Amino acid sequence: MSMSKREGEQQTDLWIPTTELARSPGHPFYERLNKLLAETGFDRFVEELCAAFYAETNGRPSIPPGTYVRMLMVGYFEGLRSEREIDWRCADSLSLRAFLGYDLSKKTPDHSTLCRIRQRLPLETHHEIFTFALKVLAEKGLLKGKTLGVDATTMEANAAMKSIVRRDTGESYEPYLESLAKESGIETPTRADLARLDKKRKNKASNDDWQNPHDPDAQITKLKDGRTHLAHKVEHAVDMDTGAVMAVTIQPGARGDTQSFAETLAETLESARALAADVRTSGRLAKQAPCELVGDRGYHSNATMLLAQAAGCRSYISEPERPRRDWQGKECFRRATYANRRRIKGERGKALMRRRGELLERTFAHTLETGGMRRAYLRLRENILKRYLVHVAAFNLSLVMRAILGVGTPRELRGRLAAAFAALHEALLRLVADVCIQLAVRTRSRSTCGLRSSTRPKRAFATAC
Repeated sequence: MSMSKREGEQQTDLWIPTTELARSPGHPFYERLNKLLAETGFDRFVEELCAAFYAETNGRPSIPPGTYVRMLMVGYFEGLRSEREIDWRCADSLSLRAFLGYDLSKKTPDHSTLCRIRQRLPLETHHEIFTFALKVLAEKGLLKGKTLGVDATTMEANAAMKSIVRRDTGESYEPYLESLAKESGIETPTRADLARLDKKRKNKASNDDWQNPHDPDAQITKLKDGRTHLAHKVEHAVDMDTGAVMAVTIQPGARGDTQSFAETLAETLESARALAADVRTSGRLAKQAPCELVGDRGYHSNATMLLAQAAGCRSYISEPERPRRDWQGKECFRRATYANRRRIKGERGKALMRRRGELLERTFAHTLETGGMRRAYLRLRENILKRYLVHVAAFNLSLVMRAILGVGTPRELRGRLAAAFAALHEALLRLVADVCIQLAVRTRSRSTCGLRSSTRPKRAFATAC
Protein backbone atom coordinates (compact mmCIF):
# COMPACT_ATOMS: atom_id res chain seq x y z
CA MET A 1 0.00 0.00 0.00
CA SER A 2 1.42 3.39 -0.94
CA MET A 3 1.63 6.21 1.59
CA SER A 4 -0.57 9.26 1.17
CA LYS A 5 0.71 12.70 2.05
CA ARG A 6 -1.30 15.42 3.76
CA GLU A 7 -2.18 18.24 1.42
CA GLY A 8 -1.63 21.86 2.34
CA GLU A 9 -4.18 24.64 2.21
CA GLN A 10 -6.65 24.20 -0.59
CA GLN A 11 -9.81 25.89 -1.71
CA THR A 12 -12.92 24.11 -0.51
CA ASP A 13 -15.72 23.18 -2.86
CA LEU A 14 -18.56 25.62 -3.19
CA TRP A 15 -21.21 22.91 -3.63
CA ILE A 16 -21.08 19.49 -1.97
CA PRO A 17 -23.69 16.83 -2.74
CA THR A 18 -25.53 15.66 0.34
CA THR A 19 -24.72 12.07 -0.61
CA GLU A 20 -21.03 12.82 -0.09
CA LEU A 21 -21.42 14.29 3.41
CA ALA A 22 -19.97 12.30 6.29
CA ARG A 23 -22.57 10.33 8.19
CA SER A 24 -22.43 8.78 11.62
CA PRO A 25 -23.39 5.14 12.15
CA GLY A 26 -25.10 6.39 15.31
CA HIS A 27 -24.51 5.74 18.98
CA PRO A 28 -26.42 2.71 20.32
CA PHE A 29 -27.30 4.50 23.55
CA TYR A 30 -28.70 7.64 21.91
CA GLU A 31 -30.48 5.61 19.23
CA ARG A 32 -32.29 3.60 21.90
CA LEU A 33 -33.06 6.77 23.87
CA ASN A 34 -34.56 8.39 20.77
CA LYS A 35 -36.64 5.27 20.25
CA LEU A 36 -37.87 5.45 23.85
CA LEU A 37 -38.82 9.13 23.46
CA ALA A 38 -40.63 8.36 20.21
CA GLU A 39 -42.59 5.51 21.83
CA THR A 40 -43.79 7.78 24.62
CA GLY A 41 -44.76 10.68 22.29
CA PHE A 42 -42.23 13.03 23.84
CA ASP A 43 -41.85 15.49 20.93
CA ARG A 44 -45.58 15.85 20.41
CA PHE A 45 -46.07 16.44 24.15
CA VAL A 46 -43.37 19.13 24.34
CA GLU A 47 -44.55 20.91 21.20
CA GLU A 48 -48.13 21.09 22.48
CA LEU A 49 -46.83 22.26 25.85
CA CYS A 50 -44.75 25.09 24.34
CA ALA A 51 -47.11 26.14 21.54
CA ALA A 52 -48.56 29.02 23.58
CA PHE A 53 -45.16 30.74 23.83
CA TYR A 54 -44.50 30.92 20.07
CA ALA A 55 -46.16 32.88 17.29
CA GLU A 56 -48.21 30.88 14.79
CA THR A 57 -47.10 32.63 11.57
CA ASN A 58 -44.75 35.54 12.31
CA GLY A 59 -40.96 35.23 12.30
CA ARG A 60 -38.62 32.53 11.12
CA PRO A 61 -39.05 28.92 12.27
CA SER A 62 -37.68 28.34 15.75
CA ILE A 63 -35.60 25.56 17.22
CA PRO A 64 -37.94 22.63 18.03
CA PRO A 65 -38.65 22.44 21.78
CA GLY A 66 -37.73 18.74 21.71
CA THR A 67 -34.26 19.65 20.46
CA TYR A 68 -33.84 22.17 23.28
CA VAL A 69 -34.74 19.54 25.89
CA ARG A 70 -32.48 16.94 24.26
CA MET A 71 -29.51 19.32 24.36
CA LEU A 72 -30.00 19.90 28.08
CA MET A 73 -30.22 16.13 28.55
CA VAL A 74 -26.89 15.79 26.74
CA GLY A 75 -25.45 17.93 29.54
CA TYR A 76 -26.27 15.14 32.00
CA PHE A 77 -25.35 12.17 29.81
CA GLU A 78 -21.97 13.66 28.81
CA GLY A 79 -21.19 15.39 32.14
CA LEU A 80 -21.03 18.90 30.62
CA ARG A 81 -21.05 21.81 33.04
CA SER A 82 -22.18 24.83 31.00
CA GLU A 83 -24.41 25.46 28.01
CA ARG A 84 -21.35 26.55 26.03
CA GLU A 85 -19.87 23.08 26.49
CA ILE A 86 -23.16 21.55 25.38
CA ASP A 87 -23.09 23.74 22.27
CA TRP A 88 -19.50 22.74 21.38
CA ARG A 89 -20.07 19.04 22.04
CA CYS A 90 -23.26 18.82 19.98
CA ALA A 91 -21.69 20.69 17.06
CA ASP A 92 -18.59 18.46 17.11
CA SER A 93 -20.13 14.99 17.54
CA LEU A 94 -21.79 13.18 14.64
CA SER A 95 -23.63 10.82 16.98
CA LEU A 96 -25.08 13.74 18.97
CA ARG A 97 -26.08 15.43 15.73
CA ALA A 98 -27.98 12.29 14.82
CA PHE A 99 -29.58 12.28 18.29
CA LEU A 100 -30.75 15.87 17.77
CA GLY A 101 -31.81 15.27 14.16
CA TYR A 102 -29.15 17.51 12.54
CA ASP A 103 -26.93 16.45 9.64
CA LEU A 104 -23.78 18.26 8.48
CA SER A 105 -25.78 20.58 6.25
CA LYS A 106 -27.45 22.18 9.31
CA LYS A 107 -25.95 24.23 12.13
CA THR A 108 -26.75 23.05 15.65
CA PRO A 109 -28.22 25.58 18.12
CA ASP A 110 -25.62 27.64 19.96
CA HIS A 111 -25.59 28.53 23.66
CA SER A 112 -27.29 31.91 23.13
CA THR A 113 -30.23 30.13 21.51
CA LEU A 114 -30.51 27.82 24.53
CA CYS A 115 -30.49 30.90 26.77
CA ARG A 116 -33.28 32.62 24.82
CA ILE A 117 -35.46 29.50 24.82
CA ARG A 118 -34.89 29.04 28.56
CA GLN A 119 -35.95 32.63 29.21
CA ARG A 120 -39.00 32.26 26.97
CA LEU A 121 -40.33 29.07 28.56
CA PRO A 122 -41.62 29.47 32.14
CA LEU A 123 -40.64 27.35 35.11
CA GLU A 124 -43.97 25.49 35.02
CA THR A 125 -43.15 24.13 31.55
CA HIS A 126 -39.89 22.63 32.82
CA HIS A 127 -41.83 21.12 35.73
CA GLU A 128 -44.16 19.47 33.21
CA ILE A 129 -41.17 18.00 31.37
CA PHE A 130 -39.86 16.63 34.66
CA THR A 131 -43.27 15.13 35.43
CA PHE A 132 -43.38 13.55 31.95
CA ALA A 133 -40.16 11.66 32.75
CA LEU A 134 -41.74 10.47 36.02
CA LYS A 135 -44.74 9.15 34.08
CA VAL A 136 -42.41 7.20 31.78
CA LEU A 137 -40.81 5.66 34.88
CA ALA A 138 -44.21 4.77 36.31
CA GLU A 139 -45.29 3.13 33.04
CA LYS A 140 -42.14 0.99 33.05
CA GLY A 141 -42.73 -0.04 36.67
CA LEU A 142 -39.67 1.86 37.95
CA LEU A 143 -41.53 4.18 40.32
CA LYS A 144 -43.38 3.06 43.45
CA GLY A 145 -43.95 6.31 45.32
CA LYS A 146 -44.55 4.64 48.69
CA THR A 147 -41.35 5.39 50.63
CA LEU A 148 -39.46 8.63 49.95
CA GLY A 149 -36.15 9.86 51.30
CA VAL A 150 -35.28 13.55 51.55
CA ASP A 151 -31.76 14.96 51.56
CA ALA A 152 -29.97 18.14 50.49
CA THR A 153 -26.56 19.35 49.39
CA THR A 154 -24.95 22.59 48.22
CA MET A 155 -24.39 23.86 44.67
CA GLU A 156 -21.65 26.44 44.22
CA ALA A 157 -23.04 29.66 42.71
CA ASN A 158 -21.69 31.51 39.69
CA ALA A 159 -20.61 34.44 41.85
CA ALA A 160 -17.43 35.40 43.72
CA MET A 161 -17.07 36.30 47.39
CA LYS A 162 -14.83 39.25 46.50
CA SER A 163 -17.77 40.87 44.68
CA ILE A 164 -20.16 41.03 47.64
CA VAL A 165 -21.54 44.43 48.66
CA ARG A 166 -23.44 45.82 51.64
CA ARG A 167 -27.22 45.52 51.34
CA ASP A 168 -27.82 48.93 52.89
CA THR A 169 -25.13 51.10 51.25
CA GLY A 170 -23.88 49.05 48.29
CA GLU A 171 -20.31 49.41 49.59
CA SER A 172 -17.84 46.63 48.74
CA TYR A 173 -15.92 44.66 51.36
CA GLU A 174 -12.50 46.37 51.35
CA PRO A 175 -13.77 49.99 51.44
CA TYR A 176 -16.09 48.96 54.27
CA LEU A 177 -13.10 47.64 56.26
CA GLU A 178 -11.19 50.86 55.59
CA SER A 179 -14.08 52.90 56.96
CA LEU A 180 -14.16 50.70 60.08
CA ALA A 181 -10.40 51.12 60.51
CA LYS A 182 -10.67 54.91 60.29
CA GLU A 183 -13.47 54.88 62.85
CA SER A 184 -11.22 52.89 65.20
CA GLY A 185 -8.44 55.51 64.91
CA ILE A 186 -6.23 54.17 62.10
CA GLU A 187 -5.93 56.98 59.54
CA THR A 188 -3.97 55.11 56.85
CA PRO A 189 -4.67 51.40 57.39
CA THR A 190 -2.43 48.83 55.71
CA ARG A 191 -3.52 45.42 54.46
CA ALA A 192 -2.16 43.88 57.66
CA ASP A 193 -4.25 46.30 59.72
CA LEU A 194 -7.35 45.45 57.71
CA ALA A 195 -6.73 41.70 58.08
CA ARG A 196 -6.22 42.09 61.84
CA LEU A 197 -9.40 44.14 62.16
CA ASP A 198 -11.40 41.70 60.03
CA LYS A 199 -10.21 38.70 62.04
CA LYS A 200 -11.59 40.09 65.30
CA ARG A 201 -15.08 40.88 63.95
CA LYS A 202 -18.03 38.58 64.64
CA ASN A 203 -20.65 37.68 62.03
CA LYS A 204 -18.55 39.38 59.39
CA ALA A 205 -20.12 37.41 56.52
CA SER A 206 -23.79 37.58 57.43
CA ASN A 207 -26.34 37.16 54.67
CA ASP A 208 -28.45 39.83 56.36
CA ASP A 209 -25.75 42.42 55.63
CA TRP A 210 -24.08 41.22 52.40
CA GLN A 211 -25.18 40.11 48.95
CA ASN A 212 -23.70 39.59 45.51
CA PRO A 213 -24.97 42.21 43.01
CA HIS A 214 -24.69 39.80 40.06
CA ASP A 215 -26.65 36.95 41.72
CA PRO A 216 -28.78 38.22 44.62
CA ASP A 217 -30.27 34.74 45.15
CA ALA A 218 -26.89 33.23 46.10
CA GLN A 219 -26.09 33.14 49.81
CA ILE A 220 -22.87 32.85 51.77
CA THR A 221 -22.69 29.18 52.73
CA LYS A 222 -20.20 26.71 54.13
CA LEU A 223 -19.72 24.04 51.49
CA LYS A 224 -19.28 20.31 52.02
CA ASP A 225 -15.49 20.59 51.68
CA GLY A 226 -15.27 23.27 54.40
CA ARG A 227 -14.89 26.31 52.12
CA THR A 228 -17.08 29.39 52.52
CA HIS A 229 -18.60 30.40 49.21
CA LEU A 230 -21.75 31.76 47.64
CA ALA A 231 -24.02 28.78 46.99
CA HIS A 232 -27.53 27.43 46.54
CA LYS A 233 -29.16 24.49 48.28
CA VAL A 234 -30.37 21.51 46.22
CA GLU A 235 -32.90 19.16 47.82
CA HIS A 236 -34.13 15.82 46.42
CA ALA A 237 -37.07 13.60 47.31
CA VAL A 238 -36.04 10.09 46.18
CA ASP A 239 -38.10 6.92 45.81
CA MET A 240 -36.45 4.50 48.25
CA ASP A 241 -37.56 1.46 46.22
CA THR A 242 -36.15 2.39 42.80
CA GLY A 243 -33.83 5.39 43.32
CA ALA A 244 -35.89 7.73 41.10
CA VAL A 245 -36.07 11.43 42.02
CA MET A 246 -39.71 12.47 42.54
CA ALA A 247 -39.20 16.13 43.46
CA VAL A 248 -36.45 18.75 43.17
CA THR A 249 -36.13 22.17 44.81
CA ILE A 250 -33.37 24.77 44.77
CA GLN A 251 -33.50 27.05 47.80
CA PRO A 252 -31.26 29.61 49.55
CA GLY A 253 -27.89 28.11 50.41
CA ALA A 254 -27.96 29.02 54.10
CA ARG A 255 -31.48 27.72 54.74
CA GLY A 256 -31.64 24.89 57.25
CA ASP A 257 -33.04 21.44 56.55
CA THR A 258 -36.02 21.94 58.82
CA GLN A 259 -36.95 25.12 56.91
CA SER A 260 -36.49 23.72 53.40
CA PHE A 261 -38.39 20.49 54.13
CA ALA A 262 -41.85 22.05 53.76
CA GLU A 263 -41.25 23.25 50.18
CA THR A 264 -39.79 19.92 49.09
CA LEU A 265 -42.68 18.01 50.66
CA ALA A 266 -45.16 20.25 48.84
CA GLU A 267 -43.41 19.57 45.51
CA THR A 268 -43.43 15.85 46.26
CA LEU A 269 -47.16 15.80 46.98
CA GLU A 270 -47.79 17.80 43.80
CA SER A 271 -45.83 15.28 41.72
CA ALA A 272 -47.73 12.41 43.38
CA ARG A 273 -51.07 14.06 42.54
CA ALA A 274 -50.01 14.61 38.92
CA LEU A 275 -49.03 10.95 38.59
CA ALA A 276 -52.21 9.74 40.27
CA ALA A 277 -54.33 11.87 37.91
CA ASP A 278 -52.79 10.17 34.87
CA VAL A 279 -54.79 7.12 33.79
CA ARG A 280 -51.76 5.20 32.50
CA THR A 281 -49.69 5.55 35.67
CA SER A 282 -52.25 5.68 38.49
CA GLY A 283 -52.67 1.90 38.62
CA ARG A 284 -48.93 1.29 38.91
CA LEU A 285 -48.35 3.52 41.95
CA ALA A 286 -49.12 3.06 45.60
CA LYS A 287 -52.70 3.85 46.55
CA GLN A 288 -51.55 6.45 49.05
CA ALA A 289 -48.32 8.05 47.82
CA PRO A 290 -46.17 8.90 49.59
CA CYS A 291 -46.90 7.29 52.96
CA GLU A 292 -43.38 7.03 54.44
CA LEU A 293 -40.70 9.74 54.71
CA VAL A 294 -37.04 9.09 55.53
CA GLY A 295 -34.47 11.71 56.52
CA ASP A 296 -31.32 12.32 58.52
CA ARG A 297 -31.10 14.05 61.88
CA GLY A 298 -30.87 17.50 60.28
CA TYR A 299 -34.59 17.31 59.45
CA HIS A 300 -35.71 16.44 62.97
CA SER A 301 -37.81 19.13 64.65
CA ASN A 302 -41.25 19.51 66.19
CA ALA A 303 -42.56 21.30 63.09
CA THR A 304 -41.21 18.61 60.75
CA MET A 305 -42.79 15.81 62.76
CA LEU A 306 -46.15 17.54 62.80
CA LEU A 307 -45.92 18.45 59.09
CA ALA A 308 -45.23 14.85 58.07
CA GLN A 309 -48.11 13.65 60.24
CA ALA A 310 -50.46 16.24 58.73
CA ALA A 311 -49.48 15.07 55.22
CA GLY A 312 -50.52 11.53 56.14
CA CYS A 313 -46.95 10.18 56.14
CA ARG A 314 -45.12 8.01 58.65
CA SER A 315 -41.78 9.63 59.39
CA TYR A 316 -38.48 7.74 59.77
CA ILE A 317 -36.20 10.67 60.65
CA SER A 318 -33.11 10.16 62.81
CA GLU A 319 -33.31 11.94 66.14
CA PRO A 320 -30.23 13.79 67.43
CA GLU A 321 -29.07 13.44 71.01
CA ARG A 322 -30.91 15.97 73.18
CA PRO A 323 -31.46 16.45 76.90
CA ARG A 324 -34.78 15.60 78.51
CA ARG A 325 -37.48 17.81 77.04
CA ASP A 326 -40.45 19.53 78.62
CA TRP A 327 -43.65 18.66 76.70
CA GLN A 328 -46.04 20.76 78.76
CA GLY A 329 -48.53 22.33 76.35
CA LYS A 330 -47.03 20.46 73.37
CA GLU A 331 -48.95 17.21 73.43
CA CYS A 332 -49.34 17.00 69.62
CA PHE A 333 -45.59 17.46 69.11
CA ARG A 334 -44.85 14.85 71.79
CA ARG A 335 -47.05 12.19 70.16
CA ALA A 336 -45.53 12.77 66.71
CA THR A 337 -41.96 12.73 68.06
CA TYR A 338 -42.44 9.60 70.16
CA ALA A 339 -44.09 7.78 67.25
CA ASN A 340 -41.13 8.66 65.01
CA ARG A 341 -38.70 7.49 67.72
CA ARG A 342 -40.51 4.18 68.04
CA ARG A 343 -40.45 3.61 64.25
CA ILE A 344 -36.74 4.35 63.71
CA LYS A 345 -35.81 1.83 66.41
CA GLY A 346 -37.70 -0.96 64.65
CA GLU A 347 -36.33 -3.32 62.03
CA ARG A 348 -37.88 -1.44 59.12
CA GLY A 349 -36.56 1.87 60.39
CA LYS A 350 -33.02 0.48 60.62
CA ALA A 351 -33.27 -1.01 57.13
CA LEU A 352 -34.48 2.32 55.69
CA MET A 353 -31.62 4.17 57.38
CA ARG A 354 -29.13 1.83 55.71
CA ARG A 355 -30.73 2.38 52.30
CA ARG A 356 -30.93 6.13 52.80
CA GLY A 357 -27.20 6.65 52.62
CA GLU A 358 -26.98 4.44 49.53
CA LEU A 359 -29.82 5.82 47.40
CA LEU A 360 -29.94 9.50 48.36
CA GLU A 361 -26.23 10.17 48.03
CA ARG A 362 -26.19 8.31 44.71
CA THR A 363 -28.57 10.82 43.11
CA PHE A 364 -26.30 13.73 44.06
CA ALA A 365 -23.24 11.85 42.81
CA HIS A 366 -24.86 11.27 39.41
CA THR A 367 -26.44 14.69 38.90
CA LEU A 368 -23.85 16.97 40.52
CA GLU A 369 -20.50 15.19 40.44
CA THR A 370 -20.43 13.09 37.25
CA GLY A 371 -23.33 15.10 35.81
CA GLY A 372 -21.27 18.30 35.97
CA MET A 373 -23.59 20.57 37.98
CA ARG A 374 -21.77 20.81 41.30
CA ARG A 375 -21.06 24.40 40.26
CA ALA A 376 -23.77 26.48 38.61
CA TYR A 377 -22.86 28.40 35.45
CA LEU A 378 -26.18 30.27 35.46
CA ARG A 379 -27.37 33.01 37.76
CA LEU A 380 -30.65 33.47 39.62
CA ARG A 381 -32.35 30.51 41.22
CA GLU A 382 -35.16 30.22 38.67
CA ASN A 383 -32.73 29.92 35.74
CA ILE A 384 -30.73 27.25 37.55
CA LEU A 385 -33.87 25.30 38.47
CA LYS A 386 -35.07 25.29 34.86
CA ARG A 387 -31.93 23.56 33.68
CA TYR A 388 -31.67 21.33 36.74
CA LEU A 389 -35.21 19.99 36.29
CA VAL A 390 -34.36 18.73 32.79
CA HIS A 391 -31.02 17.50 34.16
CA VAL A 392 -32.77 15.35 36.77
CA ALA A 393 -35.36 14.25 34.21
CA ALA A 394 -32.44 12.84 32.18
CA PHE A 395 -31.24 11.06 35.33
CA ASN A 396 -34.68 9.46 35.73
CA LEU A 397 -34.69 8.39 32.07
CA SER A 398 -31.26 6.84 32.63
CA LEU A 399 -32.95 4.40 35.03
CA VAL A 400 -35.16 3.23 32.15
CA MET A 401 -32.11 2.96 29.87
CA ARG A 402 -30.32 0.92 32.50
CA ALA A 403 -33.26 -1.48 32.60
CA ILE A 404 -33.18 -1.78 28.78
CA LEU A 405 -29.46 -1.73 27.94
CA GLY A 406 -27.86 -2.42 31.30
CA VAL A 407 -26.18 1.02 31.31
CA GLY A 408 -27.50 4.46 32.25
CA THR A 409 -25.15 6.75 30.31
CA PRO A 410 -23.08 6.51 27.13
CA ARG A 411 -19.94 6.97 29.22
CA GLU A 412 -20.85 3.88 31.22
CA LEU A 413 -21.37 1.99 27.96
CA ARG A 414 -17.93 3.05 26.73
CA GLY A 415 -16.40 2.01 30.05
CA ARG A 416 -18.01 -1.42 29.93
CA LEU A 417 -16.92 -1.95 26.33
CA ALA A 418 -13.38 -0.96 27.25
CA ALA A 419 -13.45 -3.31 30.24
CA ALA A 420 -14.82 -6.11 28.04
CA PHE A 421 -12.06 -5.59 25.45
CA ALA A 422 -9.44 -5.48 28.22
CA ALA A 423 -10.78 -8.72 29.69
CA LEU A 424 -10.81 -10.32 26.21
CA HIS A 425 -7.23 -9.18 25.59
CA GLU A 426 -6.11 -10.60 28.93
CA ALA A 427 -7.88 -13.90 28.20
CA LEU A 428 -6.18 -14.14 24.79
CA LEU A 429 -2.79 -13.46 26.37
CA ARG A 430 -3.39 -16.21 28.92
CA LEU A 431 -4.53 -18.59 26.17
CA VAL A 432 -1.42 -17.87 24.09
CA ALA A 433 0.79 -18.33 27.16
CA ASP A 434 -0.87 -21.68 27.97
CA VAL A 435 -0.45 -22.88 24.38
CA CYS A 436 3.22 -21.88 24.38
CA ILE A 437 3.80 -23.71 27.66
CA GLN A 438 2.09 -26.86 26.36
CA LEU A 439 4.12 -26.76 23.13
CA ALA A 440 7.33 -26.35 25.11
CA VAL A 441 6.45 -29.29 27.36
CA ARG A 442 5.61 -31.52 24.37
CA THR A 443 8.82 -30.59 22.54
CA ARG A 444 10.88 -31.34 25.62
CA SER A 445 9.15 -34.68 26.17
CA ARG A 446 9.68 -35.66 22.54
CA SER A 447 13.37 -34.83 22.67
CA THR A 448 13.74 -36.86 25.89
CA CYS A 449 11.96 -39.86 24.36
CA GLY A 450 14.21 -39.71 21.28
CA LEU A 451 17.29 -39.65 23.48
CA ARG A 452 16.16 -42.73 25.38
CA SER A 453 15.35 -44.67 22.19
CA SER A 454 18.82 -43.99 20.81
CA THR A 455 20.56 -45.29 23.95
CA ARG A 456 18.55 -48.52 24.27
CA PRO A 457 20.28 -50.48 21.41
CA LYS A 458 23.71 -49.63 22.77
CA ARG A 459 22.79 -50.92 26.21
CA ALA A 460 21.24 -54.09 24.70
CA PHE A 461 24.40 -54.72 22.57
CA ALA A 462 26.66 -54.31 25.61
CA THR A 463 24.60 -56.79 27.62
CA ALA A 464 24.69 -59.41 24.85
CA CYS A 465 28.47 -59.20 24.63
